[in-house]
Amino acid sequence: MPIAQTDRTLPANRLIFAVRRDMALYRRFRQNLDAVMAEYGLSQPEQEALRNLDLKKLGELGMHPYFLPQITRLFHGSAYNHNDSEAAQAFARSIIHPKS
Repeated sequence: MPIAQTDRTLPANRLIFAVRRDMALYRRFRQNLDAVMAEYGLSQPEQEALRNLDLKKLGELGMHPYFLPQITRLFHGSAYNHNDSEAAQAFARSIIHPKS
């Protein structure tokens, strides 16, 4: 998942960039993820990886490394942004200790 492997055309990159900056889009993202993913044109592998919080797969698909921990915050919140937070634990499960 080096930054050099980032796919600037990957729809998931555009989606995460936008959803972090637009509260109305974030609300729609939380209420109807499938519709928002379709709106942004995510491929089936992108959709599955995002739905499953499979950050390793998203990285392999070309997601920018900066967005990977941002995704867990979108799903689990960022109010308690600490190593023991649910967002940090989800990141660790997906990247550091992925299921085989």
